[in-house]
Amino acid sequence: MRSAVRVSDDLYEAARRAAKAEFRSIPQQVEFWARLGRAAYDNPDLPIDFVRDILTSKMTDVDAAELFVPEGKPGD
Repeated sequence: MRSAVRVSDDLYEAARRAAKAEFRSIPQQVEFWARLGRAAYDNPDLPIDFVRDILTSKMTDVDAAELFVPEGKPGD
């Protein structure tokens, strides 16, 4: 369900800048921040960077990921 939400001009501009850097739309950026805040609130013992990385990885298209294949064997 889509809903309009009013936010301050400062928050909107910050979301616009972050969205551009993260290749998201402004609504997607605000939603990401909301999810990040909720996850951090629900897990206060985890570092925010860790929570952010988990959320980002869950949003990543697995089909677009490249398989990592190490060269050689350990000890070569």
